[in-house]
Amino acid sequence: VCKKRAAELRDELLFKQPDSSHWGDCPICCLPLSVDESNSTMMSCCSKAICDGCDYADQMRETGGKRQSKCPFCRHPTPKSQEEAERIQKKRIEVNDPVAMRLMGFERQEKEDYDGAFAYFTKATALGDVGAHFHLSRMYHEGKGVEMNEKKVWHHLEEAAIKGHPKARHNLGCLEAGNGRADRAVKHWI
Repeated sequence: VCKKRAAELRDELLFKQPDSSHWGDCPICCLPLSVDESNSTMMSCCSKAICDGCDYADQMRETGGKRQSKCPFCRHPTPKSQEEAERIQKKRIEVNDPVAMRLMGFERQEKEDYDGAFAYFTKATALGDVGAHFHLSRMYHEGKGVEMNEKKVWHHLEEAAIKGHPKARHNLGCLEAGNGRADRAVKHWI
């Protein structure tokens, strides 16, 4: 009876629609950020995603007043070189910024340093980053840097889906359909 009720409660949590996308809200205008990442800009100085509207308004303000380019959120000057951006990212990682850790994990994954990627993604998930859960699910699914583990794939996809990650939700639907549970798959896809 207890296991059945625990499963029911988990399903309620899993299939409940989140209040906003996994990106959250723009910290300037407080409108929900688009699920489409191309409609926002990630600021390297503070690891905040800013909607394109606020970014554009800030650019117009800077251009009109011939001002130095700064982050519209924290007002830190825009990095002038890739080295400066990397130094800022390292500082963000040192202060346990989960977004900076996820981005570093993604960079390591792109360079096929799967051990490094796994370490950064794991720490980012411990700090509550939704995207890192999704990336870990992919690593466990593909067996890159870790041993393939279907149980962990499901766990990380569920955690990401609960917090509003649309690709995780889609992948869960595909897994459910592949296991012959069309009713649950459709709930993920709707």
